[in-house]
Amino acid sequence: MAGPGRMRGDGRKAANPGKTLLRLLSYMKKYIPLLVFVFLCIIATSVAQAQGSRALGPLVDDYILPMVADGSTDFGPLKAYLVKLGCIFGFGILGTFLFNYLMVGVTQGVQKTIRDDLFAKMQRLPLRYFDSHAAGDIMSRYTSDIDTLRQVISQSIPQCVSSAVTLVVVLWNLIDTSWILTLVMFFTVGLIIYVTKVLAGKSAGFFIGQQRALGTVNGYIEEMISGQKVVKIFNHEEVCKEDFDKLNEELRVNAYSAGKFSNMLGPINNNLGYVQYAILAIVGGALCVLSGGNMLSLGSLMSFMLLSRSFNMPISQVSNQINAIVMALAGAERIFELMDEKPETDDGYVQLVNAKIDENGNITETPEHTGHWAWKHPHKADGTVTYTELKGDITMTNVDFGYVPEKMVLHDVTLYAKPGQKIAFVGATGAGKTTITNLINRFYDIDDGKIRYDNININKIRKPDLRRSLGIVLQDTNLFTGTVMDNIRYGKLDATDEECIAAAKLANAHDFITRLPDGYNTMLRANGANLSQGQRQLLSIARAAVA
Repeated sequence: MAGPGRMRGDGRKAANPGKTLLRLLSYMKKYIPLLVFVFLCIIATSVAQAQGSRALGPLVDDYILPMVADGSTDFGPLKAYLVKLGCIFGFGILGTFLFNYLMVGVTQGVQKTIRDDLFAKMQRLPLRYFDSHAAGDIMSRYTSDIDTLRQVISQSIPQCVSSAVTLVVVLWNLIDTSWILTLVMFFTVGLIIYVTKVLAGKSAGFFIGQQRALGTVNGYIEEMISGQKVVKIFNHEEVCKEDFDKLNEELRVNAYSAGKFSNMLGPINNNLGYVQYAILAIVGGALCVLSGGNMLSLGSLMSFMLLSRSFNMPISQVSNQINAIVMALAGAERIFELMDEKPETDDGYVQLVNAKIDENGNITETPEHTGHWAWKHPHKADGTVTYTELKGDITMTNVDFGYVPEKMVLHDVTLYAKPGQKIAFVGATGAGKTTITNLINRFYDIDDGKIRYDNININKIRKPDLRRSLGIVLQDTNLFTGTVMDNIRYGKLDATDEECIAAAKLANAHDFITRLPDGYNTMLRANGANLSQGQRQLLSIARAAVA
């Protein structure tokens, strides 16, 4: 696993696992009162388990052996003690149930908060991020990466806390029962810890690789599903299959190696536990016989043997959870990596407002829709506000731009578009036609030059207001799950049905919409798969028109 300061395969510095874990735990802050109660339940469970094992010694020494020696048939005291023992174990069962039950609510709450934060951050990211990252890889962060957190929050973290408490409680009882056997036990425990450290260390890196390979595979699958028609047109089925096999093989290798070391851990530790059990039985039996029961009674030996199993169990449980924690940290790193991306910056302050324009050309702001808009300029120096009518006058002066610094797409471009003009950009693919549209909308910021909108530098216009003033029909149509009316209204969420129908008529979409099974209430799914490409384009035009 990459440590602090090491570089990952993609050239970026790897996250610190400790910081990633602390950041993940910070999402549990609002559940602190509930977690305190969970911690008390864990303590109660650990104490009950240890005391239950400890109580088996007196059961043998003080009840069963005397009854056997005396031939007594009075089971009253024995029954009373068994009831007491049952209450102790029942208390432990109740504690286990409560902390597992409560952690389900904490887990789902944390996952929901992370999804909300992730989605909110995604809305603030620049278009550049989505152009450079596969949609399937981003989706993988919402699905498999967040799902890895479920087990670590609901099981791994409580299990580690429970194991730590159990180790302390059981160790105290072990020393109190027989310090000699405790020293003997520590030799085998040290071996178990060493094996756990070695195998867990080997599997950790492969679990991280598995999460990243899974994101890559998901990204490739999503790309192939969306481009299946192109794949078939050019007979690329076999080529795509070969590429997928390579990616899938990388995932298999990482998953196999991670699972191999992970699955070895449990059986090895269990067998070492049996070896420890046998050694303790031999040494403990010798102590009982040689001391005549003075140093260690038969009942105490039985209690110690059970306690030793209780001591080994948390170590095994923690070792089994280590891999889940490593996977969760790998997933959390990918999630926080997206959250830490630089959001789209917006230093604009000029706003688009509804306006009334009188016969003298004076502009006043109004809350209601009038069909006229104006740019609202607040002046910080004197606190005054001025208005400029929205006309649609666009000028680009000496503009330079490149998606990457090494390759400029536009160089020293100057052009203008006056209100009412119809202008076409004609040029070869890659000449920068779509790029100009992206720059006017500030999906990307120019490297040099100026773009003015109604003689206002577009950097001074707030991005939501800038984009709200423009109606755009993209080359690639994107329709959303919902009715035809919902998709048209996407251009203006408060548009009335009449406005949407008028926009559809303007886009020449009204006729085919009325022929659909439910007209404007026809449900569209899978990006409008039940419509033709031309029909989807007309809906996109109507969506822009209603804006």
